[in-house]
Amino acid sequence: MAEEQTNIKPFPTGVSGTGPTRQMPHNLPAEQNLLGALLLDNSVMERIDDRLRAEHFYDPLHGRIFQTIMRMIERGQLANPVTLKSFFTGSDEFPDSDTQNYLTDLADGVISISQAPDYAHTIHEAHLRRELILISDQVITDAIQPEVDTPASTQIETAEAHLFRLAENDTASTGLRGFDTIVAASVNQADLARKNDGHLSGSSTGLTDLNNLLGGLQRSDLIILAGRPAMGKTALATNIAFHAATTTKTGEVASPVAFFSLEMAAEQLGTRILSERARVDSESIRRGKLDSQEFDQLVAASTAISSAPFYIDDTPALSVSQLASRARRLKRTSGLGVIVVDYLQLLTAQLGVRSENRVQEISNISRTLKAIAKELDVPVLALSQLSRAVEMREDKRPNLSDLRESGSIEQDADVVMFVYREEYYLNKREPEQKMEESVDTFNIRHADWLSKMQSAENKAEIIVAKQRHGPTGSVNVHFEKRFTHFTDLTESTHLPEGF
Repeated sequence: MAEEQTNIKPFPTGVSGTGPTRQMPHNLPAEQNLLGALLLDNSVMERIDDRLRAEHFYDPLHGRIFQTIMRMIERGQLANPVTLKSFFTGSDEFPDSDTQNYLTDLADGVISISQAPDYAHTIHEAHLRRELILISDQVITDAIQPEVDTPASTQIETAEAHLFRLAENDTASTGLRGFDTIVAASVNQADLARKNDGHLSGSSTGLTDLNNLLGGLQRSDLIILAGRPAMGKTALATNIAFHAATTTKTGEVASPVAFFSLEMAAEQLGTRILSERARVDSESIRRGKLDSQEFDQLVAASTAISSAPFYIDDTPALSVSQLASRARRLKRTSGLGVIVVDYLQLLTAQLGVRSENRVQEISNISRTLKAIAKELDVPVLALSQLSRAVEMREDKRPNLSDLRESGSIEQDADVVMFVYREEYYLNKREPEQKMEESVDTFNIRHADWLSKMQSAENKAEIIVAKQRHGPTGSVNVHFEKRFTHFTDLTESTHLPEGF
């Protein structure tokens, strides 16, 4: 084209001769050549990056032209200088007399239609650099003029959240993949599971029957573990996570674990793990009521597990953005195999994102957790509360509808598991003799209750209510309340000490 036309005016300089002014990254010729290529050949739209949007153009007029072209092509209409003219006649960008001329100049001045994908990439890259500059300027402003109640560490995490959101919104999709590459990846995963002694394609849970049902915790999966209070969901999550970090079983590989404990302090979580490993009552540890043998067991266990790649973050009211940045940092520095969140409802939404209600906030959190799992390629095990509706039913076994703010959680999760202990509810229903009831009748009822208690004692049920990649079902496990320890039910008496 004869000369570059744009509605952007040069930024006025203060004093002549003071040197070049600061300019945001842009490439107007690339914008003009891309638009011209689209006006000459509408099929070019199919070959350029589908992430490109109107707001990515530096010149707002070019953005408007691109948006109009895109909408016309989507409607199956021809987009050329003639058909576009009516959409810009009478606009403030340029006089009516220049409309047809500028659109024609764009089409006539194209250097190469085949290079249109490169022009689109250049425009997109310039947009990202402008966004980075804006984020950087905001970081500098916040650092120079900080809020009284905002520590520097929070500013760092806020900056990371902005960068994460930019990267997340700009993530290049893989698009349509050839079936040959998909089949090759599936065969490779099956081969890894075949070579594994436990036939697992994911991280081991430490529980044989649960491994058989799930195939382990799969990479990039969001796994929800839910239960009513006192069911042992934190204990189960801790058992699974610590096993993943310390396993020495044949065919299993230990991997670093990030445990975000929003409910319990790190020391309390450490006490639980020590109790389980040392086989010492957690209440005795907390109160210091230990004899010399128990204390020696505690010291030996702490020495054995102190070097485990098990990282705990007990920051209260943690935002899901902060969780993402800390997990990303851990993977970069020490590696990462599993993320555990205890529990989902205590997280807050992404920094800078306001939700109209709690359901929307939970939806934002669950979607972001799933995005973290996919980005870092690790399983995310998130604990969740259940609604009180469970307590109103005769059958206390939970189901999917009992999940609090269940719509988004159930939708985003790849696996939903519930932990249920019948012993807990039976213990609260010990029968009492009624006024008009005979002793014999009461004894029969009480004996029946005792029989059920003995059957349910030290047992728990893990219910897999949803599994995107496999079957649902339930497994029974052994639960030692004193040590908050879950083991395989049928083999609990034959396991080596400290397993």
